[in-house]
Parts: sequence; structure tokens; C-alpha cells
Amino acid sequence: MPLPSLTHGFYKHSLLWQALLTDLEHLRSVRVSLISPAQMRHVTEIPFTDPVYVPKEASGFTRFMMKYIRDERDIVFVHLIIKILLVIVPIAVFLYIPLMFSWWIAIGYLTLNWAFFTPPYILMLHCTSHRPLFKRKYDWMNKIIPWFLGPFFGETPETYFGHHMGMHHPENNLREDLSSTIEFQRDSFGDFMKYFLRFITLGMVDLTNYFTRKKRFKLRKNTVLGELSWYTFVIAMSFVNWQATLVVFIIPFIFTRFAMMAGNWGQHAFVDADAPANCYRNSITCIEVGYNKQCFNDGYHIIHHIKPAMHYTDMAKEFRDNLENYQKEQAIVFEGIDFFMVWFFVITHNYKALAKRFVRLDDSYTSEEEVIAFLKVRLKRLPEEKLI
Repeated sequence: MPLPSLTHGFYKHSLLWQALLTDLEHLRSVRVSLISPAQMRHVTEIPFTDPVYVPKEASGFTRFMMKYIRDERDIVFVHLIIKILLVIVPIAVFLYIPLMFSWWIAIGYLTLNWAFFTPPYILMLHCTSHRPLFKRKYDWMNKIIPWFLGPFFGETPETYFGHHMGMHHPENNLREDLSSTIEFQRDSFGDFMKYFLRFITLGMVDLTNYFTRKKRFKLRKNTVLGELSWYTFVIAMSFVNWQATLVVFIIPFIFTRFAMMAGNWGQHAFVDADAPANCYRNSITCIEVGYNKQCFNDGYHIIHHIKPAMHYTDMAKEFRDNLENYQKEQAIVFEGIDFFMVWFFVITHNYKALAKRFVRLDDSYTSEEEVIAFLKVRLKRLPEEKLI
């Protein structure tokens, strides 16, 4: 059932309001997926609703923006940027006004930010890192997302690009990947905390050393510059208003780094010890979940590692068109849950919940017990001799 209209008159026709209602609908779909799980269905039984590109007549605004952006399908990112500029940035500025700061407003701001804006922002950053949003002629505008908007969502400028594009994809969750999961027992909360604490304390040191070893000096320079710029800015803003700085920049920084490590753990929780470099066997795919609608098909992580530049609107169709490859490689696919839910179920040993949402690509597994046994094997820490 669609969400009811809450306004009348002029506001009813506000583009911003309609966009926020769309976000509410996406959040509702995520909630529904939590309470209405799949029951280990065969892939042929699952409806196909994840986002795909459907050509339609471009609006005047889209035609105007096509002078600047590279791909019409990415107009959704322009809409998201505008929403952030009209909602998140003004509230953040308001918190800095003398005598206006309130912890109630701060809590509301963080709730609004994390529920509606942080997930799509981070995946917009992800998509535009792989496929720049603006044309080469306007390349300076590509700095808006990581440099201006990023700090409001806990992202330090250039660090995400350096870590994800310059390190994670080339190393593919193997030994030299600084976010690799293969050295850990992946259903151990203790091992996850070791993983996260290493990243939050020494992550930048490790990344800088990695770029030095690999002689990727431009990436090293940009990453260090972005990270140090963020620390300098946050320290300076703390003297302006430490409470607002804590809420607007510092808490999101900690939250986002934890969430990104939890998400990466979920994405690479199940690894085949006999083929740890095989993207079908060291990553997972999450289909038909509200998260994919809110976050640009991020659930299709297997194909993202195989074809990193593939546009997000092509991923759902690619999955359906190439099911034979997923079947042959014994890929792990879940329905109705996202990577963060996978992470939670894994570290809480809720194997039954994972089995219920396991997608049967063929008839290899006919019971939850068989699926659980299979998943537990893929969760094991790789033996020393196989840690490539």
C-alpha cells in the first residue's frame, strides 16, 4: 500500500517533498523485507523487481543536466545531490548557529541522515567512483560528491576512492587486500572486532604503506591529502562549536567506518578455500531487497567484482541472463536481505535465518540443514597454505 499524502496545496506538488516520500517508501520496503523473508525459494520462483533502466521521455531538467553529466541514467544522482543540499546541509548549518544547538535536534538530524541519506549517498559515491558523474569538461564538479558532501556522511575526501578503487578491487579480497576477510573466522564476532579495530586505528597507515609498496604515488598523495584535510577541518570546526562538530562530522565518521566494514564483511563472508580468487566464490549477491532500490543495486556484488564498470541498472538483468554461470560456480545468493543483515546473521550464528533466505539456483540443496552445512564451510578461516 503506498504511503498516504501528508500535505496539501503547494507543498503537495513540491519536488523535494515527493522525493522524500519516495525515500520513505524505500525504507518501508526494507522493513517489509525484514518481516516477510523468503523461504529458500528456487530462483525461478522469485519475482524480478530490482531496478533496471526503463527509457522514458526526458524531463526538461534532465535535458538541461545532460549538458553536464555523462549518462542520462545517472540523473538520479543529481536528484540525490539536490536533496542533500536542501535537507542535510541546512540542518547541519543550523546546528552551528549560536544558541540554536539542541541534542533533540541533533538526534533527529542523525536519524534522518542515517535512515534516508547515508546509504544512498555512500552508494552514489561508490557508483561515481567507478563511473564519473560529470563530463570531463566539468571534471571539477566531480569533486562535489567526495569533497563537499562526503564529510556530512562520515566519508573523508579521496579515502574511499583510494581504498576501494586503488586497493580493494585490484586485490579482490586476497591476502594483500587490506579489507580482506580470508584470515578471519567469519562467524566470529571477536574476529570481526579485530578486523574493524585494525581498520579504524591503522587503516590509513596500512593504506599509505600499500600505495608506497605498489608505487601508486598519486593515489597515496590524494588519499593522505583528503584524510589530513578532513582532520584539519574538523579540529578547526570544533573550536567553532564542538557539539555540532561531534554530531555533524565525528559521529558519522565512526558510524560510517563501522558500517562499511560490516558491509564488506557481509559481502565477503563466504569464501571457497579452494578458489579464493574466484569472484563467484569469494563474494555474494543479494537480490529482491529494498536495499537494492534505495542503494542502486549494490546487492549485486559478484558481478560488480567481475565487471566493476557495469552500470547499476544493468546488474539485475545480467544476473538473470547468466544464471548458468552462478549455478556452475556454486555462487551464494540471498533473497530479501542485504549485506548488513547477512553480517548480523553471520556473527550471531543465525544460520537458520540465512538458510531461509538462501536462493536455490539448482536442485543441489533441498533442505535448510544442507544449506547450513554448506554455508558453514564457506565461513571458515582459510588455512595458512591457502592464504594467497
